[in-house]
Amino acid sequence: MSEFVYLFRGGGPTGSPEQIQQHMQKWVGWIKELSGQGYIKSPGNPLDRTGKVVKGSPKSQKTVTDGPYAEKDIVGGYLLVEAKNIDHAVELSSGCPIFDTGGLVEVRPVMKM
Repeated sequence: MSEFVYLFRGGGPTGSPEQIQQHMQKWVGWIKELSGQGYIKSPGNPLDRTGKVVKGSPKSQKTVTDGPYAEKDIVGGYLLVEAKNIDHAVELSSGCPIFDTGGLVEVRPVMKM
């Protein structure tokens, strides 16, 4: 088994408080299902939409700017899973509730150091 990070981009819930709560319950159910099957390494956390961007190179002074960032670049949260390979990790992501709201899941292998 290998480790993969799911980066959740876009697709924030909208609607009434009840609709948002129902959407969040889908997330809880999906994560519980993966956890029950032994695929969750770390459930991660949602990320705040604010932050800083640090740019520079070893020979230049670093610059720091405030977010928010372009909507497509906002990472809303992450999850760490274990899967046989990247195709299996992609398959496991297929039930993610973010797809209900137009978001996407970026599946990235974690490099062994």
